[in-house]
Amino acid sequence: MRLAKAIAKHNRLYHAEDAPEITDQEYDALVKRNAELEAAFPHLVRSDSPSQDVGHAVAASPLSKVTHAVRMMSLDNAFSAEEVHEWVARVRRFLALHEKAPLGFTAEDKIDGLSCSLRYENGALVRAATRGDGQVGEDVTANVAHVADIPQQLAGSVPDVFEVRGEIYMAKEDFAALNAAQQKGGGKLFANPRNAAAGSLRQKDASVTAARPLKFWAHGWGAASEVPGATQEEVVRRIEEWGLPVSPQFRRVDDAEGLLAHYETIAAARPDLPYEIDGVVYKVDRLDYQQRLGAVGKAPRWALAHKFPAERAETTLESIDIQVGRTGKLTPVGRLAPVLVGGVTVTNVTLHNRDEIARLGVRPGDRVVVQRAGDVIPQVVENLTREEKRPPYRFPDHCPECGSEAVAAEGEVDVRCTGGLICPAQRTERLKHFVSRGALDIDGLGEKTIDQFFALGWLESPADIFRLKQRRADILALEGWKDKSVENLLASIEARRAPDAARLLFGLGIRHVGAVTARDLMKHFHELPALRKAAEKARAGDGDAAAELTAIDGIGSAVVEALGDFFHEEHNRDVWDDILSEVSPPRYEVETKDSAVAGKTVVFTGKLETMSRDEAKAQAERLGAKASGSVSAKTDLVVAGPGAGSKIKKAAELGIETIDEAAWAAIVNSAG
Repeated sequence: MRLAKAIAKHNRLYHAEDAPEITDQEYDALVKRNAELEAAFPHLVRSDSPSQDVGHAVAASPLSKVTHAVRMMSLDNAFSAEEVHEWVARVRRFLALHEKAPLGFTAEDKIDGLSCSLRYENGALVRAATRGDGQVGEDVTANVAHVADIPQQLAGSVPDVFEVRGEIYMAKEDFAALNAAQQKGGGKLFANPRNAAAGSLRQKDASVTAARPLKFWAHGWGAASEVPGATQEEVVRRIEEWGLPVSPQFRRVDDAEGLLAHYETIAAARPDLPYEIDGVVYKVDRLDYQQRLGAVGKAPRWALAHKFPAERAETTLESIDIQVGRTGKLTPVGRLAPVLVGGVTVTNVTLHNRDEIARLGVRPGDRVVVQRAGDVIPQVVENLTREEKRPPYRFPDHCPECGSEAVAAEGEVDVRCTGGLICPAQRTERLKHFVSRGALDIDGLGEKTIDQFFALGWLESPADIFRLKQRRADILALEGWKDKSVENLLASIEARRAPDAARLLFGLGIRHVGAVTARDLMKHFHELPALRKAAEKARAGDGDAAAELTAIDGIGSAVVEALGDFFHEEHNRDVWDDILSEVSPPRYEVETKDSAVAGKTVVFTGKLETMSRDEAKAQAERLGAKASGSVSAKTDLVVAGPGAGSKIKKAAELGIETIDEAAWAAIVNSAG
């Protein structure tokens, strides 16, 4: 939750507000860590996982919204030559190519700019839009009219419809001049060229954009009535012929060694380039291969961003503060003497937990080396003064917020406050989680508003949110609140009186019950009281109840124990009863598509040759089926590839239908 929340926050700051607080490398490392955790614990993947998001939803803006005809995706990242070789190997495996079979790629520098889509009809520019969240962006047509690199009419013969995609950016020299002018005039200074470009383009008044020195280059395309070429290189060169600039570093290479060689060439030239870049983008050259490879989540399989390595700097660890999260976890945060790392000032570093502090041996006053990438970002990678004779840092054994005892459960490294809902830090964080996008998604109740209402004594538990209508006059009396904003807030709250049961369950913040787990539980029990009854019986030692819970795919003993512990606490039962006195979630049912496998349980086994296992499961879910990892009497269909073993045998014993990959593809293609 903390990691997802951090990524969402920095996504918003970067894409929607053009005001990032961390570097690109720091953000990339957070996303990488999230991907590693999801790969290790797929049953804990959240419905609002950052891995499913592209950019950020378009916030309240004077610019109108535009729905992209073809989704604007983002790219997966690599940080080493080994990861690049592995990506090339995965592409070959997916395409079933022999290791000697030719496989070409394109490579170009990854400019640090703002993604933009340009729609041309009969060669004339009719609309320009930012990426937004990949599905919906902002209309910046009037603004790009002032970008000299973007022609209003393409030259030569062009398709009837063609969306050129690329990056709006600002050159280093122009950025320095803009900031100098802003400082002289007392205006806002931009953190870096990317922010300057984004802030300049996303203006309601296009004359502001006209006064800013923006540039553009193309690197791909979206919707097209015709694609003028069979390879990435051919189409990019045609786009260049039409009058749009492309990267001067754009090259075609024959293999992984060629990709890495061009990466080194670009890295060496990076300091002298007139624009900021943060890596090199690789793409499979043949378009028919790209189509076969498709995408997973938010990123295409046929493209990869090879990022430049992190940078390090030395500074002083001035203090260690303890933050208390929603689950009571005590997280140590290091406060640093400000240090410039690759052009960005770093002042804070997360120290993970008690064990990490002991491993590093850090104490306030130590000289440390800070890196802008890693497991938690920014991170301390070395303590330069650990040998100095000073007392070690003593991790607190009591919560700094409520004074309750803080302990680590057996087998865990995290220290948690035992105060539960009497701890103000946990209560406010749980309230923020309750109204978050993946839970009840209540507009108008941001973090600052919850902190303010909590301090005033208006919000003690989730149910109090639905009693805020009784405080309409009190809210209106607060500074910054007007009739319309109060009406909007109360209307947003009232709109959640019949919430989705899985979202409500997730919003209650029960340990180990993430968004996916909440959905799995509600698919089985349909009603919240039924779930509570089973959890309480399991806690009391009822083996049948425990077995019913663990029989649900994705539900293990840790979840059963967490549910039992939750309902065992009287204050949790009070919160549960209180919220259900205010809301009435309808019976939870899963909508299924019109397909031959809708409502059925499908198991994939053996080696799948045309798709990954994850892609196959995703297909099943899109068709309204449930993908399970084991064969049982509840299984309806087994899809078997080469090498399938015990699951095929068990399916035969149970009389379960078994088909091959081609037959599954036919089901997918025939689905309505």
